[in-house]
Amino acid sequence: MKVQEVLNDLKRRFPNESEYHQAVTEVLESIEEVYNQHPEFDKAGLIERLCIPDRIFSFRVTWVDDKGKVQVNMGYRIQHNNVIGPYKGGIRFHSSVNLSILKFLAFEQTFKNSLTTLPMGGGKGGSDFSPRGKSSAEIMRFCQAFILELWRHIGPDTDVPAGDIGVGGREVAYMYGMYKKLAKENTGTFTGKGIEFGGSLIRPEATGYGNIYFLLEMLKTGKIDIKGKKCLVSGSGNVAQYTCEKLIELGAIPVTLSDSDGYIYDPEGITREKLDFVMDLKNIQRGRIREYAEHYGCKYVPGGRVWTEKGDIALPSATQNELNGDDAKILVANGCIAVSEGANMPSTPEAIEVFQHAKILYAPGKAANAGGVATSGLEMTQNSMRLGWTREEVDEKLKRIMSDIHRQCIRYGTEPDGYINYVKGANIAGFMKVAKAMMAQGIL
Repeated sequence: MKVQEVLNDLKRRFPNESEYHQAVTEVLESIEEVYNQHPEFDKAGLIERLCIPDRIFSFRVTWVDDKGKVQVNMGYRIQHNNVIGPYKGGIRFHSSVNLSILKFLAFEQTFKNSLTTLPMGGGKGGSDFSPRGKSSAEIMRFCQAFILELWRHIGPDTDVPAGDIGVGGREVAYMYGMYKKLAKENTGTFTGKGIEFGGSLIRPEATGYGNIYFLLEMLKTGKIDIKGKKCLVSGSGNVAQYTCEKLIELGAIPVTLSDSDGYIYDPEGITREKLDFVMDLKNIQRGRIREYAEHYGCKYVPGGRVWTEKGDIALPSATQNELNGDDAKILVANGCIAVSEGANMPSTPEAIEVFQHAKILYAPGKAANAGGVATSGLEMTQNSMRLGWTREEVDEKLKRIMSDIHRQCIRYGTEPDGYINYVKGANIAGFMKVAKAMMAQGIL
């Protein structure tokens, strides 16, 4: 495989899809050497088959707002690869959603799910609908209209969606309720469901908790204690909230949170009481993070990004490409010792290069934020078995999965000088499992 030839062909066939090209580039550059050690892969056209989704559904979503006006959005589902299990991946509701973003997410999801060792393929979906400023009734009507089209293409053994940006427990419940009515079945077709109807304990917390569990494994390699470390957390949604919760529990000090309007910096640290305020503000009141600064009298920077502040550990937990090369240089100059990604591809290639050149601990999202989908896989298992595990049981399984992922990264990513290249390790480990399964199943 010649990486540049593959990339040039993809760019020619799918122009103007920069996020998709970025995700593919990162993986291909990491796996090129090991791929070329297997000439049978090239003969089977494996990389071309792996880069292009199995299928893409796109459809119009028509719904009525509270004023009685008809609104129209686009809906999508990318079924990328199901060689190791049913398609599995979240649904994102955000105005930025387009095919490029969903294709990159589905591509990443394939390798992330492979890393968990659970039988899940990769998929992703969403809409350019934004829940921000919408009433619960409008969101319900939109979710029902979205599933009215999508339900034909999903199922417990086919494609199992979950939440993502803009899609939390409320939205999953609305979508699952409509699916159940249309499909005339009550199965584990969605994950992230309410605990009352098949959801799993720890699932809301899983991505944030899992990221910290992976971070702890990384810190162990340098014999570093997380207690007392100042942590820069971006975002203020589900992932950021539970990242902060676990940091507080472990004695670390989260000092920042953000949303699309700006960020807050609390030098005294976000305590349990303050985090409860944030959870009410964002989950119930649907407010803006500046209200935290107004309430607690701390610094608020409109339009800014948290990476200009001093911290020991950076935990990007908002969205893709939120941390660029200049941000990375500031973090390194300020003494940052570790970066662990709670979001999907939040660091640009330039930022990753800075982190790796400085030899700091850096964990890509496909490894560090796999806790969410791992616990979704555990929810699928519980649904299939018609039982529920305790909080402690799920948390213990999550810790073990994150530890296993870290072990795979060390196996494939340790450089001759001892530095652990987690990007390379995660990409090769995820790729090899999928590649071997594809070869075993023939040309499909």
